[in-house]
This record gives sequence, C-alpha cells and structure tokens, in this order.
Amino acid sequence: MKEHILINVTPQETRVAVTEEGVVQEIHIERTAARGIVGNIYLGVVKRVLPGMQSAFIEIGLERAAFLHIADVIEQRQHPSEPQRIERLMFEGQTTMVQVIKDPIGSKGARLSTQISIAGRFLVFLPQEHHIGISQRIEDGEEREHLRDRLRSLLPENGLQHGYIIRTSAEHATDDELRADVEYLNLIWADIKHKSQTMPPASLLFQDLSLPLRVLRDIVTDQTTRVIVDSRETFVRMSDFAEQFVADVLPRVEHYLGERPLFELHGVEVEIERALARRVNLKFGGYLIIDQTEAMTTIDVNTGGFVGTRSFDDTIFKTNLEATQVIARQLRLRNLGGIIIVDFIDMDNEEHKLAVLTELQKALAKDRTKVTVSGFTSLGLVEITRKRTRESLAHVLCEPCPICQGRGEIKTAQTVCYEILREILREARQFNAKEYRILAAQSVIEMFLDEESASLAMLADFIAKPISLQVETQYTQEQFDVVLV
Repeated sequence: MKEHILINVTPQETRVAVTEEGVVQEIHIERTAARGIVGNIYLGVVKRVLPGMQSAFIEIGLERAAFLHIADVIEQRQHPSEPQRIERLMFEGQTTMVQVIKDPIGSKGARLSTQISIAGRFLVFLPQEHHIGISQRIEDGEEREHLRDRLRSLLPENGLQHGYIIRTSAEHATDDELRADVEYLNLIWADIKHKSQTMPPASLLFQDLSLPLRVLRDIVTDQTTRVIVDSRETFVRMSDFAEQFVADVLPRVEHYLGERPLFELHGVEVEIERALARRVNLKFGGYLIIDQTEAMTTIDVNTGGFVGTRSFDDTIFKTNLEATQVIARQLRLRNLGGIIIVDFIDMDNEEHKLAVLTELQKALAKDRTKVTVSGFTSLGLVEITRKRTRESLAHVLCEPCPICQGRGEIKTAQTVCYEILREILREARQFNAKEYRILAAQSVIEMFLDEESASLAMLADFIAKPISLQVETQYTQEQFDVVLV
C-alpha cells in the first residue's frame, strides 16, 4: 500500500496525518503550549513512598507529582522472579533518574520508569542493560540471529557496555547506518549523565524530538512514498535531520507550496470531524457506536439498513466482517487506548466467530501500537487492550460539554419546570415574599406558558402569591433562578 504522511504546521500546533491509498489512518497532534512528555528524562525527587501500593510519587517539575510503580523500577524489571519492595529501594528526598512512559491523562499524573531507554532510528539504547534484544515484529529466527551478530561486530572493542533493542527498521540498514546510530545514542547518554551531575533536582535532562522529527524516526517506513510538509522552516529542519540520521528518507520529504490548505486538499479535516462523532457508518448500511469513558471504550456493531441478500445469519456475518476493518482503523485514527470492548452482532455459527476474530487480528496487525485481542467471552464480547501513552484524539481536541457536564443528555424543559415549582414551594414555606419571579431559558418559560400553565396557576393559588416569568437568553435549559421580590 502507498503510504503518505502529511504534516500541517502552525505556530500553535503541528498536525500529522498518515494516509494509506488516500484514506486517513492516523492523526497525531502536538500543541506548542502542551507538548507531550513521553520519553523525557528527568532528575526526579521522591516526595512520598507508599508501601501499601508499592509505588512512589516523584516530583519532576510538573503541576502534579508523577507516579512510579514497583513494576517500572529497574531492579524489579531485571529480576522479575524476585519480588522487590519499593520502601527498600526508595526514600523521601532521594534523587533518581526517571523517564516518562505515559503522559498525564485526565486527573492522573505522568507515569514513570527508572528503566531508561532512548530511541534511535534503528536501535533503542538501554544504558542500564547488557544484552541485545530484537523487535518482536521480526519473526524469522535466522534473521534475528543475523542482526544480533551484525550489531555485536559493530560495537567498540571493549564489548557490550550497554544494552540495545534492534528495531524493525534495522532489517534494511547498512553497517554504517547502524554504527552511526550507536555513536549518536552514546553521545546523548553521555550528555544526560553530565547534566544529572550538574543540574538541580526536578530538572529536565533529555527531551524527546518534536513531532515532525519523530515522524522521520518512528513513523516513516519502507511503504512511505511521500512526506509532505507545508512549513518551509519545518521542512528545512526535517531535511537537516534526515540528511544526518535517515538519509534514505531525505528524497521523500517534500515542501508543499500550494495555495489550498494541505489537510483540506487531502480530506483530512473532514476525517478529523468524523473521528469525533459517536456514530461511524459502514459501507453496506451497518454502523458502529463508539463510546469512550474513563474506564474503557465500548464499540457496538449494528446491522442498521443492511439487509443482505441470502439469510439473516449471512447478513450478520458480513456486517461483523466489515466492522473488523473499520474498528481497527478507528482505534488508530482516534488513538483509543486501554480496555476496548467490542459488542459484535450475536453469531451462533462458531466458524463465523472464528473468521471474525481472525479478520480482526489481521486488521489490527497493522497498528504501530501494541494491541492484544482476547477471544469471545461467554457474553459474546471481544476484549481488546491497546497500549495507551498519550491522550486520545477526542481528549486532545474536545472537553466535556458545559451544559450536560459530559453526560451526553440534558434534563427536559418539563423536568426543569417541575424542579422550579418545587423550589418555589420550598421558598414560600421559609420566606414571606410579595412575589416570586422565575428566571429561566426560553424553552422552560414557553413550557410554563403552554403545557404547564395550569400547574403554575395552581401553585400561585396555593401559596397565594403572584409568580412572574422572565426569559434569560444566557441560561442553558437546566439553569434557573427563583427571585423573591
């Protein structure tokens, strides 16, 4: 498949769209005022150790203290069969080098690890390790051993002083490119160690590359035919970086000079709007309903207007099969992570279930992010876990509705009318006012003047006081005030 990467740059934000055969598959957004911190390395200060949770809160200079669990401590990772106790490894006031592995999400602070890793073009550098690992995506056993032997031969004469993970992109790298990556990563680590000895606690020691440069390092693949950027300054920076570290990508980096906005030209703006919608239509009439909550994301598959051509079972099977491809794309496009529950349309045929599950796993195999798929549960649900390191697209671009507070629903005008009537009754029992004035939204006042006019008149007779109405155009449907005159 032909893959294009489009980069739209403004002073406020950088947006990246990855397209396959003209269809948007991924959206990445980095805002100048809130740049992601995953990969950053800090000289942290232990603020609090929690033995009961086997975790610690670390101050790294952010608004909220970051969180470190014992599972992410290097001593535990190096000896997984020997349970460690965090209170024996850390104490309050201690300074320690930590790396961010998850951005702050919602009300949660950043998540940390004391196992440092620095990504290069072909390698991931592990300064605290002494082994060579291979990306799981490289499955051929002979190729894995060949790459490991190649890297060993390129290391300095004093042997393996640090650890490395060989990335998938290294399969086609030359010896000179691998050697340059080793030298580059060692220089970065030397600079980090120097800063850790000279800078004060809670200092930033290393910041990961900006989004456009991470695109060249992490997102560009052999299938990427064009990288198009609409900013001259960013194009120059990307070209310089490519020339130095990823020379094979340099011919594919292009500066867009057209008058029409790049994202509009390729239909990306429309796809972003669609990715924020709850409903996703399928090609043959079915549709998905995607609901994102704090605990998990649920995806419901429906046949909708698709009636099929043969039998009802065949219609359900075809709808579920089509949904697998769309679900895989939506997870990437919306950057949905954590626990994802898919409610496929119920299937009685076990072969159909197996085919749907196989097709889903095949579609998810294209994802750059680690995804695990469990089989159908006893309730007919499919559980997916997708590694979450950054906020989803909706959380980056949207906020909870100030009217419904994220419920997705508001009280009806009639419900608000009844609340107002109860409020007036309470006030009348406590205060002896001459008149009660209702301030509310247009829809609520209209309800009092029409369907609930009799209810309002009955209450006025009951409390023996007049009740007047006043429209407040700035009020939402749920807002109201009862004023004592």
